[in-house]
Parts: sequence; C-alpha cells; structure tokens
Amino acid sequence: MSKNYVNYGKCSAGKPGSTMEITGARFNLSPMSDQFETIILDAIHKVDLSKVWAETDHISTVYRGREEAVFDTLKAAFVFAYKKGVHMTLEATVSKGCPGDSDSDYTLEMDEPRANKEESSVIDFPVIGKFALYPMGSDDYMGTIAEVVNEGIDRGVVTGSGHYGTNLGGNVQDVFDYLEYVSNKVGSEVSHYVSQITLHCNVPEGDIK
Repeated sequence: MSKNYVNYGKCSAGKPGSTMEITGARFNLSPMSDQFETIILDAIHKVDLSKVWAETDHISTVYRGREEAVFDTLKAAFVFAYKKGVHMTLEATVSKGCPGDSDSDYTLEMDEPRANKEESSVIDFPVIGKFALYPMGSDDYMGTIAEVVNEGIDRGVVTGSGHYGTNLGGNVQDVFDYLEYVSNKVGSEVSHYVSQITLHCNVPEGDIK
C-alpha cells in the first residue's frame, strides 16, 4: 500500500483552492542552438518580474499573479529569447482556479501589471503552434471551447483543429493577445481551467516526409 506522501485535502471541481484570482503559468523554452543555455538564461534574466511571483529551477519556470502580469511576463520570456533563424519552442501550462492552489506566492496588488509591455511589444515574428483547453466544473465545457475557438477563427489566429488540439498561427503579438483573451473569457465562466500551449518560431521550411 502506498504511503500518503501528499494530501490535497477535499479538492473538487467548483471549489478553487485560491480566493485571490491567481493565474499561474509553468513553461519551458527550447531553442535549437548550441547556445541554448545562454539564450534561455539571458531571456529569463531580462524579464521584469516585479509584478509576478517567479521561480526558475532546472526543469522549468513558474510565474504567478494577476492574469495580465502573467501573460505579460510569459510573452516577454518568449520574445526576448527570439533569435533570427533559430528554431525555438515554447511549452506552457496555464492554470487558474485550481482546487489544489493556495493564496501564497502571489503578487496581485500592483498598478500597471504589464511591466514588460513597452519593450516586448516591439518584437514581432511569425509563430505556429497549438493549444488544448480544459474548462473544469462546467456541464457545457465543449460550448465554452467552441466559443473561444470561433473567436480565434475570426481573429485569424486559429488555423485549424485536429485530435487533442487547436492549431494556431500568426504573428506572436496577435497570438498572445488571443491566448490572454481565452484565459480571461474562460476564467470568468468556469471555476477552474487549464490550457496547454505550444508555440514554434523559425520552423524549418519544406514538406513533411
């Protein structure tokens, strides 16, 4: 019989563990370069973290705080790591309202939460990718997903769909604007959601064989 190494209490859908409107993102940057360590660390260190709680370890980086601040820092980390001609991938998990979350490790009471906007908004490049959305605690979760996907089609950043994901494409600024819209829209309608995001830049051209 396994030992009880962890205890998440009485977690259940519809009962967020946090009452402070905390959004969290855990992500990895993967530049396909011999200089990957320098590229990643230079980008992470360049991000203004004054509006979020942040932690980087050998596996990934976490940002927590107000939704606007989290997406601001997540986008900044990605665009600051951009190098012309270097294929790079961002893998991110974004969550809000998790029953196992807590009101610790947060930075919410901040004016002007987009600390990186001025510098990061001038960096633009095309990306492709996908996301998968999981609204929880809702009987109409497929309707919620359909609504935000339709909005993405109208915006021109949802380029198709397939098994287990919705395809994204466009310039990085528009794609991040859309992903933040998804977070805001879904987060206002369900008690807990999770989104899995993958973005690529400088993808090698040519047919897939």
